[in-house]
Amino acid sequence: MVRIIRRLRRAVPTFSLFFFLIGLLALCVHIAASRSTAFADSFNGSVSAALRVFLAHLTAWIPFSLAEFLLLGSPVLIVVVCVTVTRRAGRGRRYFGRVLFGLLSVAVFLYAMFVFVFGAGYRTTPLDKRLGIDREKVRLEELEDTARIVVGKLNEISRGIVIMRDDGSVRPYSHAETVEKCLASYEKLSDRWPFLTRLDAPVKEIILSDYMTYTHISGIYTFFTGEANLNTNYPYFVTAYTTAHEMAHQRGVAREDEANFMAFLVCAESDDPFLQYAGYLNLYEYLYGALTRSQNRADIHASLDARVRYDLYCYSVFFDRYRENTAAAVSSAVNDAYLVLQGTQGEKSYGLVVDLAVAYYRGARDN
Repeated sequence: MVRIIRRLRRAVPTFSLFFFLIGLLALCVHIAASRSTAFADSFNGSVSAALRVFLAHLTAWIPFSLAEFLLLGSPVLIVVVCVTVTRRAGRGRRYFGRVLFGLLSVAVFLYAMFVFVFGAGYRTTPLDKRLGIDREKVRLEELEDTARIVVGKLNEISRGIVIMRDDGSVRPYSHAETVEKCLASYEKLSDRWPFLTRLDAPVKEIILSDYMTYTHISGIYTFFTGEANLNTNYPYFVTAYTTAHEMAHQRGVAREDEANFMAFLVCAESDDPFLQYAGYLNLYEYLYGALTRSQNRADIHASLDARVRYDLYCYSVFFDRYRENTAAAVSSAVNDAYLVLQGTQGEKSYGLVVDLAVAYYRGARDN
């Protein structure tokens, strides 16, 4: 046995052995979370929540996105790795093998981080159950009614929103203030729903936001740094909503439709009119997209205040520049594959926020 251990330590770096053990433990957790919703709820609300808070606070003091910095530095890292592997290969198979085991163990450790920090969130009790609403098959009439309710809210709120020519709606404060207002709203919702982890952390602005827009990604949560990252190139009503969405991921709401709905609730429950406007307008876009079978679709859209319709027009003009490109197709395919692997319906899951919205307003109508 001692001889086997010595040979193993000669063939595999010590840190790699540790990473492989961590990876094995993560695999056990992943399997347990996949088979038991109760375990996933417990793990996501305890171990994962503690790790998310720790990582968010650990990177909060950095004034830029550490994840973006690592991504931009990845070409240099790749060159260093290639040079190291080549040199080690020249020294013999044992040295080459140690490098390969080292690289593999790093990949295993990243997988373990994903499982421990975020992965269990995809297997938790569905959000509708945790919020106490009944998510059922959506009838067309209910969808139309929900859209009309949202249109009414938008028409009311839009009276206090500044709409600029060619630019659309304007956020009357800074990004930092947006984060503070979202934090205040999350605090209120955490009192109502304790599964929302209490967390005071920034949302990092992406430096290369213009280039990121070609991928159609408006924000991203990076589990290995604990950062919520925002593409600031989008119109203000999108960035405000995305800020709340990525903050939902930081609090353990993993599924995209659920993070979308939580973002809506955070915006709608805010005391700030612009956040309310952003929440309802983003939700309306999802509802409008789902109304393709409705004969009343055009009438519902026409009932929107002209200023709101102009805001959506400005957004469409803005997005035309980025609409069709290879980067978006590749990004969509990768994201869809990732979401399917997590047990969701892929990118279709973003639009499932409509089901939650109808269930939410169905409960309101019943009461």
